[in-house]
Amino acid sequence: MYEDKILKCKDCGEEFTFTAGEQEFYAERGFQNEPQRCKACRDARKNAGQKKEFFTAVCANCGGEARIPFQPKNDRPVYCSECYAAMKQQQ
Repeated sequence: MYEDKILKCKDCGEEFTFTAGEQEFYAERGFQNEPQRCKACRDARKNAGQKKEFFTAVCANCGGEARIPFQPKNDRPVYCSECYAAMKQQQ
């Protein structure tokens, strides 16, 4: 049905493969245009200028430092990465 296509990135000029699976994904979503950038350039463009601000809070479980990408509020507990991951596994 679909076959891999070789496309040229409009940013870096390198060739990249638009795989059959990606083409099927695009068709399922109704996308009509092929990608114009390779994955590296798409990722760089997506992340450009998006400096996330991190806040520091005290983990409600272990009391350690938790770095979080949102302003903490006093009405909800905040967990460090390790405690949060452990809690997710228990569910």
